[in-house]
Amino acid sequence: MRAHPESDVLVLLYDVARHMRTHADQLARAHGLTRAQWIILVRLERQPNLSQNELAAIAEVAPITVARLVDRLEALGLVKRCTDPKDRRIWRLRLTPAASPVLRDIERCRRKLQSSLRKMKENIGNTRRLGET
Repeated sequence: MRAHPESDVLVLLYDVARHMRTHADQLARAHGLTRAQWIILVRLERQPNLSQNELAAIAEVAPITVARLVDRLEALGLVKRCTDPKDRRIWRLRLTPAASPVLRDIERCRRKLQSSLRKMKENIGNTRRLGET
């Protein structure tokens, strides 16, 4: 007997992740950005002065992808490229002060998402306990 797709934990995890990405896309779009741009901003907040290549390796995307995303963030005044003092061929990425309000909005969204995930976890725990009785 085949299980209903809704009861398959792998399908459920995939659907939850997809919904989370879609929700994050909508939140980012409301701020005039993309989820990928938000991720770059958060990475640079946690790891300032990354090179474009280092950021591409962390994000597991091609360097040209990061370069284009950074182009847009730079045009918005959120990121600046600085030459590496040891190698002029390398661009180091730094957040500008204008990125601070955007990062605060991202953090607010992250807290809401974490709260929702905690509630989901509690609901799953309650469902399990009900099934055990």
